[in-house]
Amino acid sequence: MSSIFVFPGQGAQIVGMGAELYKNNAAARATFDAVDDALGEKLTDIIFNGPMEDLTLTRNVQPAIMATSIAMLRAAELPLPEYVAGHSLGEYTALCAAGAISLTDTAKLLRARGNAMQTAVPVGAGLTSVVLGLDIDIVREICNESDVDIANDNCPGQVVISGLKENVDVASEKLKSAGARRVMPLALSAPVHCRVQEPAAAAMRDAFACVQIHTPQSKWISNKTCSVIDDPDEIKNALIYQMTHTVRWRESVLEMVNLGITDATEIGPGNVLSGLISRTTDKINVKKLED
Repeated sequence: MSSIFVFPGQGAQIVGMGAELYKNNAAARATFDAVDDALGEKLTDIIFNGPMEDLTLTRNVQPAIMATSIAMLRAAELPLPEYVAGHSLGEYTALCAAGAISLTDTAKLLRARGNAMQTAVPVGAGLTSVVLGLDIDIVREICNESDVDIANDNCPGQVVISGLKENVDVASEKLKSAGARRVMPLALSAPVHCRVQEPAAAAMRDAFACVQIHTPQSKWISNKTCSVIDDPDEIKNALIYQMTHTVRWRESVLEMVNLGITDATEIGPGNVLSGLISRTTDKINVKKLED
């Protein structure tokens, strides 16, 4: 029997997340202040006060979700479990929690990641949509026909697709005809985990050149391999790889079962990962660390 901490990705944000923690807990306050210092600006003003349009910008939301998640973890003073994992940007949060990347470097990397993703594709040229109610093999076949990529394999019956808007639009119509219960565009300011993000992947190779990665203190389950990676160079390569490839969350959850993980705690805003894990397996007890 083992346990894991899981950390959410983009889409979990809400204006005001972590504000009460900031007021009432010294460890949380120090975390948010350190992220502000790392970025050279008051990101906390946007996190706590909005507007939502500014918080949702990729360059802001990525370090914001990470900061909130780490603040919650440090306020709770929980001992590290045997395993950690994260969804998309949550992989960075998991590595920060496990001591593999410093908080300052994690904030800077996620700001660089957000900027790179936003500038890789002109505003309005890309699109990311969630597909509900279709088997992933059918989604993959239609994506291949339409020059679109699978961005997230989240859980059975929930797949996210991404790419150039005109191609995603074509794929969306085909997916509806194939029986998808719903195909819904997501409110993201840039397409994610797809080939059009190759310029962003190149930018992240440069960003990682001046960052030191340590062996994680907890075993880190990678979305790239759906297995544990602990070598610092392999970790860096996996984080760059995820810019242009699928987040294999469903398979990662199944690997958690194979590893004997029986308890998962979601740490961060929202409860998206709790739902995805529960829809993938009934062999992991999931709980949410409340604010």
